[in-house]
Amino acid sequence: MDQSGGLYAKLEERILARDQIGASAVYYDLVRAERPRAEIVGETVRIHAPYTHVPYHQRIDDGFVRFVNNDHCLLSARTSLRLPKLLAPALEYLPLAQTIWYVPTGLDPWNQLLGKMPGHYGGRGQKRDPNKPIAPPERHWPDQPPFLLDGPFEERLNHWLTLVQRGDVLEAYRVFLGLFAERERQRELLAHLAFAGLIDVQDRMLYNRSYTTGHKAHRARATIEIGEAVGWEAAHDVLYAGALDMAVGPRWHAAYEMACQVSWMHLAEDDAKVKSSMEPSPKRLVEGRLLANTAPLTPAEAQRLQRAILDEPEPAYIHEITTLLLAGKDPRQILDAIQVAAARVVLSVGSPANFSMPHHGFEYTNTLKWFYDTFAHPHRLKLLYVAGSFINQAAHWTRNTPGNGEADTRPPASARALSPGALLERLDAAQVALKPDESVAWTRAYLDSGYDRAPLVSTLALCAVKEGNDPHNQEIGLGLVEDWASSTAHDRDTLLLACAHHTAGHQKFGDPLEAYRRFTEALS
Repeated sequence: MDQSGGLYAKLEERILARDQIGASAVYYDLVRAERPRAEIVGETVRIHAPYTHVPYHQRIDDGFVRFVNNDHCLLSARTSLRLPKLLAPALEYLPLAQTIWYVPTGLDPWNQLLGKMPGHYGGRGQKRDPNKPIAPPERHWPDQPPFLLDGPFEERLNHWLTLVQRGDVLEAYRVFLGLFAERERQRELLAHLAFAGLIDVQDRMLYNRSYTTGHKAHRARATIEIGEAVGWEAAHDVLYAGALDMAVGPRWHAAYEMACQVSWMHLAEDDAKVKSSMEPSPKRLVEGRLLANTAPLTPAEAQRLQRAILDEPEPAYIHEITTLLLAGKDPRQILDAIQVAAARVVLSVGSPANFSMPHHGFEYTNTLKWFYDTFAHPHRLKLLYVAGSFINQAAHWTRNTPGNGEADTRPPASARALSPGALLERLDAAQVALKPDESVAWTRAYLDSGYDRAPLVSTLALCAVKEGNDPHNQEIGLGLVEDWASSTAHDRDTLLLACAHHTAGHQKFGDPLEAYRRFTEALS
């Protein structure tokens, strides 16, 4: 029963009509009706789930390969559940307002790229002509009933991942739903869902136009967090939106294969190391003992790892990670050091159009960090190498792409005389004005003054939420400030500088403040 008085039916109508203003107006009514955020998120996912899949994540048009995203509707919804804790109570519904504003532009990106309908991928946030007929979005993959298999759970879990690797989309989805019905093993299944996304990462960037950009891992995370928020008993539409995509091609596993070989050749104890290329894969976790490492990473060790990732070709970072693990260093602290390297790549971006690979690299480390903190998956150690590969590629891409390079972001001398509030006011103004160098300079001035970090974090979070028309604004901003809070890295403030740089510098579409203005005007 729809307890919203028919508002969700109206929301669905406006979203499928690709009407941003109309959908937002219905959302304001839902806020006034005091409907819970998780409920609104669940209904929004239900509406867009059939229309945000694609047949394949690549197209070859007139002989040229291009990437086909499957939108950020689900990813933005996840973000809207976590950002409110960083905002003032009056603005706690703003992140979801940005999601609702975006969703009508994110439907059916496959046909958007063919020019058959408007939207973010067909017009980059441009509004449609209300007098022109609009084609309905296409459902490329129909929903499915579960497929219940016999046999031990572990064998069926392996079978599901094999179906994913083969690209058998519908059978993989059906098998996943059958496994999901076994609620006592649900945690293992969800961990493997995230793992399936984390191992699917392209193994080159420079002069590529199509990538996974870590999106499958981020979609798996969104599926899990939204499912937990709405309750798994009511989360079938969430699974349809997120789990089905794991098998949609292309799939890149070369970086993870490298990690498997490194673990077998260098991390395994001598009696388990590979002796011949004809040997069968090891049955036991050859690097399992290293998961118990607890030795802290020293600043010098972290800096050496970051230099290998940022400045040296492969396999330098591989050797550094291996050396640290064999020396007993904590894998989670190694990940924190990799994440600072990812933030430094973001800071090196100069042109608004050049943020894509650097910020997706950070987003991958953000998802991997969440994976480490959420699941005790047996193969998580190998993913350090995949993260190192991702950020090493991003650094190489940035160095060899025109328009990049760190700017002079030293604070003005007058900053020393300013109060914390005055510094944050200047930061906010620079963020809204889309001035990345000034934004970093004012953030640096605040950090150098030693003031309480909490108001700075809140300011950066709000600035990220103000920007609309592309969910990357709040997704990346949230990840940077959340990971700063839990980082063990001695130079973790780099993440806050990267947040300021990204929010102001990342490419914007349309009027990025329109949704923010409409929300504040509608709800005072």
